[in-house]
Amino acid sequence: MSTPTPRTVDDRRDTTRIHNIGYRNYGGARLGRAYARRSLYSQSLRGAYGLGRSAKSKVLPMILFAVMCVPAAIIVAVAVATKMTDLPLDYTRYAITMQAVIGLFLAAQAPQSVSRDLRFKTVPLYFSRPIERVDYVLAKYGAMASALFVLTGVPLLILYIGSLLAKMDFADQTKGLAQGLVSVALLSLLFGGLGLVMAALTPRRGFGVAAVIATLTLSYGAVSTVQVIAGETGSTDAVQWLGLFSPITLIDGVQTAFLGATTAFPSGQGPGTGAGAVYLLVVLALILGSYAVLMRRYRKVGL
Repeated sequence: MSTPTPRTVDDRRDTTRIHNIGYRNYGGARLGRAYARRSLYSQSLRGAYGLGRSAKSKVLPMILFAVMCVPAAIIVAVAVATKMTDLPLDYTRYAITMQAVIGLFLAAQAPQSVSRDLRFKTVPLYFSRPIERVDYVLAKYGAMASALFVLTGVPLLILYIGSLLAKMDFADQTKGLAQGLVSVALLSLLFGGLGLVMAALTPRRGFGVAAVIATLTLSYGAVSTVQVIAGETGSTDAVQWLGLFSPITLIDGVQTAFLGATTAFPSGQGPGTGAGAVYLLVVLALILGSYAVLMRRYRKVGL
């Protein structure tokens, strides 16, 4: 049996090749932070309704969206059939009446938006792109507020279209719609910020859901109960100030003072213009405070 002849260094040197496989510098458009921020906003907004995700992820947000719209459609049908001259429910009252559905939507989707990024340590991957902490927070906050605005604004449009079909006064209905949209825009910013803060405090989605529900539901229940007690004991001045301690009563107070809404406070004791200014300042402080807390939460990318 013959043994192979060992190759010499010169032989190996002769077979060495350097191949040019065509690596080149990137010559395309560099879209930068603005594009990355818009992409994150769009992806987060679509994700709030399960778009681009599995069919199971679409079930709950779409059901809640339908639940928000069905009462408006029923009101429209009754108004058209009975030839009403005015809607039985004001535009500014609709979101207050449907607050439970809004709370469930926020509790389900706010943790989905931020808790998974924290749980699976994907936040550093976002920041490895041309995107900074402020871009991430603005995109997530904007997407959550936009999702809530769609949820609360579409039913108002249904009411408005129905009122026009019923041949109600165009000017009155347009004014009512504008007031309602301003109210739900403020509600969306407030609820979106508070929901994201609660969800961003923990990587566990279940804890985030519980925190959002507790913040909205327990605060409203406690404030409403104390307001009723204050009203029955004759402390009418205390009723309006107690509304400062719940997100939904804050919105109620602002729209009562500045948007011509009818308050849901006991005995109809809503805030006047002076107290309404305090309500508005508290709402703006909570919105800005939520943004500041989120910026602080994402100060470290290695969460």
